[in-house]
Amino acid sequence: MDSPAASFLDAAQAAQAGAGIIAARHRGDRATADALLSGLTDDRKADGFLFLADLAVTLLAGREGRSVDDVTADLSQQIASQIASI
Repeated sequence: MDSPAASFLDAAQAAQAGAGIIAARHRGDRATADALLSGLTDDRKADGFLFLADLAVTLLAGREGRSVDDVTADLSQQIASQIASI
């Protein structure tokens, strides 16, 4: 079994790849995004994107002076609204 430090490092590296995927997609570089995505197993994708989402929500909450619970509640409502509009 991996040590907590090794598990953290693996998730952090997958999160860095996830950040690269998001950046590439937003600049229209689909080839780079696809290449980075194909380099991750499903487990690493899950760990990396969860790590990345947790970090992003925590940073947003801190910058807005709000709790993580409030930010995630707003995100959940926005997602539900988008789903309802489909």
